[in-house]
Formats: sequence, structure tokens, C-alpha cells
Amino acid sequence: MSASITSDVFSKMLKVQLVATLVVAVVALLVSGLNASVSAVLGGASVLLGAITATLIAKRSVGAEDPTAILVNLLKAEAVKILVIIILLAIIFNVYKQLVPFALIAGLAAAALFSGAALSRLKV
Repeated sequence: MSASITSDVFSKMLKVQLVATLVVAVVALLVSGLNASVSAVLGGASVLLGAITATLIAKRSVGAEDPTAILVNLLKAEAVKILVIIILLAIIFNVYKQLVPFALIAGLAAAALFSGAALSRLKV
């Protein structure tokens, strides 16, 4: 995959994740109020920031030809993404005292699930 195609794929994936997070946040606002909406945004944002970090790491293998190096780089990117999400969620749980856990999980799940759906529907 060329660098521009890879960039387009990640860009579209991040847009889909952002839209999914915002939809969940609006629903949470209407159903449960501002704190639930903020919680949903924080959950989705943790996935988005993890994905952005992973994208930066994965882009380092663009142009590489050794399959082992590419695979190792992608595994590093996925591990860093998960680590970033865990660290951000730990910070959110400790700092945001009005947290609505269900809304946070809904925002996180929407961003995570729709990223896979976005990738599967993209035509490269």
C-alpha cells in the first residue's frame, strides 16, 4: 500500500470513529445529561488518540519490504494503541469525578467497533 493510500485509509477510519463518538455523545446528552455526554466523548477520545498514536507508528513501515519488519511494526503499533487507551482511561477514571461509566463504555465501544467497520468497507 502506498503512503497516500495508507494515509487516506487511516484518515477515513478516524473520521468514522469521530462521527460514531459524537453520535453516542448526543444520544447520551439527550438521555442522561451533560456528564454522560462528556463521559461518552472521553471514551471515544481515548480510542481516537490511541488510533492516532498507532497510525504514527504504523506509518514507519510504509515502503519497507521485509515482511517480518512490517509485521513487528504493526504489532508494536497495536500494543501502543492499547497501552494509550488504558492509560487514558485510568486518568479519566481518576480525574473526572462526575463520570458516567456506561456512557464512557458506549463511547469507547462505538469508536472501537466503527473503526473496524470503516476499515472493512474501505476500497483501497
